[in-house]
Amino acid sequence: MIYMKLWGGRFEGYESKLMEDFNSSLSFDKRLYYEDIIGSIAHVKMLTKCSILTDKECETIVNGLSSILSDIEEGKLKIEGNYEDIHSFMEIQLTKRIGDVGKKLHTARSRNDQVAVDMRLYSKYKAKEVIDNLDIILSTIEKLGNDNAIIMPGYTHLQRAQVVTFKQHIMAYYNMLCRDKKRLISAIEIMDENPLGCCALAGTTYDTDRSFTTSELGFKKPVNNFMDGVSDRDYLLELLSAFSIIMMHLSRLSEEFILWSTKEFDFIEISDEFSTGSSIMPQKRNPDAAELIRGKTGRVYGDLISLLTTMKGIPLAYNKDMQEDKEPFFDAVDTVLKCLKVMNGMLSTLKVKKHNMYSAVKRGFLNATEAADYLVNKGMAFRDAHEIIGAIVIHCEQKHKAIEDLSLEELQSFSDLFKKDVYEFIDYENTLNRGIKKEM
Repeated sequence: MIYMKLWGGRFEGYESKLMEDFNSSLSFDKRLYYEDIIGSIAHVKMLTKCSILTDKECETIVNGLSSILSDIEEGKLKIEGNYEDIHSFMEIQLTKRIGDVGKKLHTARSRNDQVAVDMRLYSKYKAKEVIDNLDIILSTIEKLGNDNAIIMPGYTHLQRAQVVTFKQHIMAYYNMLCRDKKRLISAIEIMDENPLGCCALAGTTYDTDRSFTTSELGFKKPVNNFMDGVSDRDYLLELLSAFSIIMMHLSRLSEEFILWSTKEFDFIEISDEFSTGSSIMPQKRNPDAAELIRGKTGRVYGDLISLLTTMKGIPLAYNKDMQEDKEPFFDAVDTVLKCLKVMNGMLSTLKVKKHNMYSAVKRGFLNATEAADYLVNKGMAFRDAHEIIGAIVIHCEQKHKAIEDLSLEELQSFSDLFKKDVYEFIDYENTLNRGIKKEM
């Protein structure tokens, strides 16, 4: 069946089947059905307020659009067929239901501002959904940290460096995700402008009321410039950038979990719910959930680069290239939401191995810096203290001992500045508490 094209009046011949398939976006922009309908309802109410449509026409069109929405959400109407896009689908379905009055829906509106308002609404809703999921994972991280304020090694260069707590470590990710939330809130604030009324690129000769549709659709204000309004995709790029940074943070945490769950570290155990096994090696517990998050990070980066590349050479105003904004954004937001949910599941069920973390602290000479500071406090230059403690570490490695396990006589063989109070000064809990006080 051949459906009417919204732009078909200019053409005598038919579009080729190849071009029709190439041009169609219904397969992916059909997820904008809700935004398309509420945007159309707001537009029709505005036309009626401005006496461009009658009250009766408004009632008929709004009832028709509402019935389409109900039928879609109840599964009675499938969004499918040989339609160019979701906008064509909606208008043709409406005309089928209510007759020629449905053709008045598009008065004083272009598909350019129609798709712009749909994407703004959709992306705003989805950004808020991501924020809601960030709030959930932030709460989970905070609880996990408070339940596990236990000593563990802190690392630089993936080498044991100083004693920290698991809470300190995991709360670093809490702070990262807090910044991610702030970025999304900022992006929503910047993008919260209504493009409806821009029409194709330069407005309309009808006396319309953009403030009315702005209020109806919950936007902060109308866009300032029509040409920018229909061709702006900065808000999608900003959200994709924020999503990419979220994924980078989730990937870093995933990498920690992958390392810590190995027998070489053995700091944590990822629950069975978020692990898989090997088809040949029965002993294996693979951290596949963490590995998939790490892998999907590159996918979201690709979505960002895809849209940046699409937008980089487009002149004003709207161009068909901009149809390529949807699939990358849809893919990225879907991926981020799934990864946040999976990461939250891993965090909620994570087992932290206190004894193994403490043993790693003992083996790592993580009070070496504090031992050097002790000598400095006794009057030694730090560079000299650094050299002496380095020699002590070599001695400990040879004797398979920790610094705190050396006798006072052994310590004094390296420097007579060592006294009995050194053991209290280099005690892990004491050094940790001194550091936490400074951090707070």
